[in-house]
Amino acid sequence: MTFFLETLIGGLMAGMLYSLVALGFVLIFKASGVFNFAQGAMVLFAALSMARFSEWINAALGGDSLVLANILAFVLAGVAMFIVAWIIERLVLRNLVNQEGATLLMATLGIAYVLEGVGQTLFGSEIYKIDVGMPKDPVMMLESVFEGGILINKEDLYAALIAAVLVVLLTLFFQKTSTGRALRAVADDHQAALSIGIPLNRIWVIVWCVAGLVALVAGIIWGSKLGVQFSLATVAMRALPVVILGGLTSVPGAILGGLIIGVGEKLSEVYLGPMVGGGIEIWFAYMLALIFLLFRPQGLFGEKIIDRV
Repeated sequence: MTFFLETLIGGLMAGMLYSLVALGFVLIFKASGVFNFAQGAMVLFAALSMARFSEWINAALGGDSLVLANILAFVLAGVAMFIVAWIIERLVLRNLVNQEGATLLMATLGIAYVLEGVGQTLFGSEIYKIDVGMPKDPVMMLESVFEGGILINKEDLYAALIAAVLVVLLTLFFQKTSTGRALRAVADDHQAALSIGIPLNRIWVIVWCVAGLVALVAGIIWGSKLGVQFSLATVAMRALPVVILGGLTSVPGAILGGLIIGVGEKLSEVYLGPMVGGGIEIWFAYMLALIFLLFRPQGLFGEKIIDRV
């Protein structure tokens, strides 16, 4: 029982990180109706910015003020992501209003390659470290409830808590603020939103800025766990099954989809992996996503599109 709970909790914590990355996809899709293949590159660029700014600032401060360096680096990296969002809207999206979805999709692919290239030019291609002070040692919890307690990695626990807080804040932002309602209106119909006075260009800048902030937090967490390297861009690909499972237009779907994928990966690897030689964790999420595409392509909470003729 204790081992099962450890596996379950580990899956839930991993799932929250998947949900965080998936939210970036959902945010862009809700505002522009396009699947943003640049999300992985945004996570990478944000992590590179954070790692390099922290390194440079800490060196300038004499190497004795890592906390201050991290705070300043976070602010500067956030500004960098806002600038990226503004440039994307000004140079790309503004010229593609009301274009076909395939056109916008290709535009995000181009943005992804540009961000990766610019990131390598500005920050280099080495493997960098992000040290934000999250403890990496495991800890025993619930010893009074379960014999021997449950072993939990502190870094995973803190990362999951940070992701959960950001997910809750974004959900409240979409549901309770006028800007969030405007974002939903833009997602439903660009022309109708423009006709009632919603500034489409400003809304797109806002949503890309929010997606950039999500990418920054995700980049810091994954960079702290894995190191900042260019393979980090592929982390976003792990969130693809999450948005397929939860629905491209649903923030709650991204949350639940991430938890299901995280738990499913861990449990299948532990209990089914030995039967087939392991490796289930690598392809489990994609197999589940394929099943949903075949039988429920809109996902658990996605909107079913009905074309009337």
